[in-house]
Amino acid sequence: MADDPYKVLGVARDASADDIRKAYRKLAKENHPDLHPGDAAAEARFKAVSAAHDLLGDPDKRARFDSGEIDASGQERPEQQYYRHYADAGAEHPYHSTEGFADFADHGDVFSDLFGHVRGARGGRGGQTFRMRGGDARYSFAVDFLDAVNGAKQRIKLPDGASLDLTIPAGVRDGQVLRLKGKGLLGIGGGPTGDALVEVHVRPHKLFRREGDDIHIDLPVTPAEAVLGAKIDVPTTSGAVAMAVPKGSNSGTRLRLKGKGVATGTAGKRGDQYVTLTVVLPENPDDAFAAFLEQWEAEHPYDPRAGLGG
Repeated sequence: MADDPYKVLGVARDASADDIRKAYRKLAKENHPDLHPGDAAAEARFKAVSAAHDLLGDPDKRARFDSGEIDASGQERPEQQYYRHYADAGAEHPYHSTEGFADFADHGDVFSDLFGHVRGARGGRGGQTFRMRGGDARYSFAVDFLDAVNGAKQRIKLPDGASLDLTIPAGVRDGQVLRLKGKGLLGIGGGPTGDALVEVHVRPHKLFRREGDDIHIDLPVTPAEAVLGAKIDVPTTSGAVAMAVPKGSNSGTRLRLKGKGVATGTAGKRGDQYVTLTVVLPENPDDAFAAFLEQWEAEHPYDPRAGLGG
C-alpha cells in the first residue's frame, strides 16, 4: 500500500491547495531523476512525490481519500458486504438461487435444507441451480507518460500467458483503475464472468510534469532570447509549437500555452501547458562575451539582491 500522501509531501491534512503545490514543486525539483542520474532512491522518492501530488492536487480525489472512499494509491476501498445487501435482490443478482425458500415448506430440518442447496450447486437434486458472478481479476500495468496523456492501445500479457487488449483513455491518471467488462474469472452455474481491473502506473517523463489537467515544463533560453525577445519552438505532449518569448523575460517567467494540457473528460476541453523560462549562459563564454558584460555592468550597475535584506 502506498504511503500517506500528506506525509510524503510533508504537509498537514488541512493544508491549502497552494501549500500542497509548493511542497510538491520543492520535492520534485530536489529528487528529479535528471538531477540524480542512476540514483534509484531519488527516482523512487520522485515517483512517490508525484503520486502523492496527483492524489492531493485533485480536489475530488483528495476529498474521496479524506473520506476513506479510496486509499493512498487511489484504489477504491471495498465496501464491507453483509447478507442484508442482497436480501432484496432480484433474479438477476449474482447470488440468486432459483430454488428460493421453497425447501422450508418441504422440510422441517433447516440443516438438511441448507446442505440440499450445496448439493444443488454441484448438480444434485433436480431443478436446483446456483448462479454466482465470477470474481474480478486485478492486474498492474505501466504506461509511458505520453501514452497516458494522449491515449493509446496496448496489449498486456497476463501471468497465465493469455493477453488482454487494453485501450488507454486520453488523460488517464497514475493509479487509476480501468475496468474491462467480462475479462475476469468465470462465473459459477452459468453466472456472468467477472471483470478485469487494471491499475495504471504512469512512468515519469524527462521534460514534462503533470499537475491536475495541466502540463508543466522548464524551458532553457539564451540571454539574448530573454532580453531581446524571440519566437522559439516549445515541446508539448502533442508535438512542438511556436511560442513568443516577451522582451525582458527572466528566469522564472511563466508563460501559458492554452489547451495544450491533458484532456479533462469534458468533450473538447483540455488543460493548459505552463512553460517556465530558465536563462542559460553559454557553456564556455569567450573573452568577447565577458568583456561586453564588464563594460555593460560598469555603465548600468544594479543589485538583484537588494531586496533580500540581512
